[in-house]
Parts: sequence; structure tokens; C-alpha cells
Amino acid sequence: MAIIKLNVTSGATVPQGVVAKGGGKKLTDYKNTAAIIFLDKQDFKKLETYPGTAVEVRNAFGKVIVTAQLTPDGPHPGVAFMPRGPWANVIIDPDTKSSGCPMYKNTEVEIEPKPELSPLEMADLMKQEYIDKL
Repeated sequence: MAIIKLNVTSGATVPQGVVAKGGGKKLTDYKNTAAIIFLDKQDFKKLETYPGTAVEVRNAFGKVIVTAQLTPDGPHPGVAFMPRGPWANVIIDPDTKSSGCPMYKNTEVEIEPKPELSPLEMADLMKQEYIDKL
């Protein structure tokens, strides 16, 4: 399996919003709608993997395991989409440049298939990223 570099953009999705606004952030449903990355089919070929595989998304800000899914929009090789939320926040630049909002667009990352792993539940991710690192 290969490692590829690409740019990630992040934003809200309807499925993720329905679960989050419905009070389901502690449920596995939230992980299934937010701990994902949408990739173009050409990027799947470069990764030598397939939709449904766990991948590690990493850069200088952090690394996180999410499930790779085939983008419903496209083609747009080299550009991935992650639903806004705790998993995407791990790799987003925390510097808001005094705007109060992180830059959710055009984040450079490396992606590597990790089929032996699976995304953490949100509580476990929060513990790993914000408690254990203290």
C-alpha cells in the first residue's frame, strides 16, 4: 500500500449534522458520519486500497484514523473532503489568524492505508487528543 499527499477541505455534511444536532455525538452513528474522508477514485488507485478502508491522515498538526469513502462528487483527484468535527480538527491548523475560526480549506496531508485499525469513538478521540497530551 502506498502513501499519497493531497489537500483536504472540511465542512458540514447533512448526515453528520443530523446526528450531531440530534444529540447523537456520543453514539457510533456520529463516528460513522464524521470520522471519514472522501477520496476520488484516482486517489484510491494511488493508495492501492478501496472504499471502506481505514486510513491515517497526518500532517504537522496531528494524525487521525478515519474511514476512506468514495466521493459522491467529482472527479477531483488530489483533493479530499472530511466532515467538520473532532476527527478533522486533529489535522486542521489551530491558528485562526485572529479570525476566531480555523482554516478548514486546503490543508496539506499525507494519507496511508491502515486496514488493521479503525477510527476511535469520539470520547476516546477527545481523551487521546486533549487529556492524554496534557
